Amino acid sequence: MNWSPILFPFKLFLWLVVFIGAAYLLVAFNYSYSDGSRAGYIQKLSTKGWLCKTSEGELAMTTVPGVAPVLWDFTVWDEKVASQLSQSMGKRLVLHYKEYRYLPTSCFGETPYFVDRIEMQE
Repeated sequence: MNWSPILFPFKLFLWLVVFIGAAYLLVAFNYSYSDGSRAGYIQKLSTKGWLCKTSEGELAMTTVPGVAPVLWDFTVWDEKVASQLSQSMGKRLVLHYKEYRYLPTSCFGETPYFVDRIEMQE
């Protein structure tokens, strides 16, 4: 029995799924939902993940000393930026981020906010 006519629709379906998935990821990573900056003090920074290692952090944003800070969770992909953040703990920083929505798995990071650069504030 010739299996080619039976397997052709299955192979076509698999290629279609792979193509659509790749196109979705291409669009999702090239067009951010929003971008901006947030200022505060790094409160926590750790590397997480079984297969896909990302740095996950928490920024304490305060307006007035003595007031409870607002905490903001973020993800860092770039090891160079993560190293700068680690060395800058305890100093006031401005973090520039991009927000990517609807990423398919948590392998890319635990938050939708991805920090791509930092600035030191005096």
